[in-house]
Amino acid sequence: MPSPLQASHPPDDRRRRFEDIYAANRARILGYALRRTSDPQDAADVLAETFLTAWRRLDDVPPGDQARLWLYGVARRVLANHHRGERRRSALAADLGARLRDGLGVQDASGDDLTRVGAAFRSLSEADRELLSLIGWEGLGHAEAATVLGCSRNALRIRLHRARRRFARALARMDADVPTSLPATTLPPKVRIPNGDTP
Repeated sequence: MPSPLQASHPPDDRRRRFEDIYAANRARILGYALRRTSDPQDAADVLAETFLTAWRRLDDVPPGDQARLWLYGVARRVLANHHRGERRRSALAADLGARLRDGLGVQDASGDDLTRVGAAFRSLSEADRELLSLIGWEGLGHAEAATVLGCSRNALRIRLHRARRRFARALARMDADVPTSLPATTLPPKVRIPNGDTP
């Protein structure tokens, strides 16, 4: 049985209202996002997340021109989350560089090897880097990482195994001579040696 709220806003009326809000505000919200991101794809993601929120909270969207201001507020929060994620990824990359410099420095490894290892890590997809970072640097267990990434433990294990293999292949492509005695915290577990693809 439909709720009183659903009865007062039939599905067709809700859809039409959302489509009107989208048509009236899409270009402005996209421009807002484009001016605040360095990548058009990021701006498209912000636009999509903003209007997904608008759809979910359609009854909270005010009428008329106030809808645009409401959408700007939502887009602002989406962008804040996006920038926090970027800063976290940059911090992780900087931490990787520092750990590699420290770890390889005590082993007398050449700067070329450090550069190759960093390049191999950066060549991975964002999803692989995030997964390896959660396990290797944040110290999360499989169940915790699965919760963060919104997947099952089994899916996490499969993704982690594949990410480690891709990292190992990237290291091999870079011909990076990674010492087997690197500290455990330097790289995610079981990916310190190019052929170490055991799950």
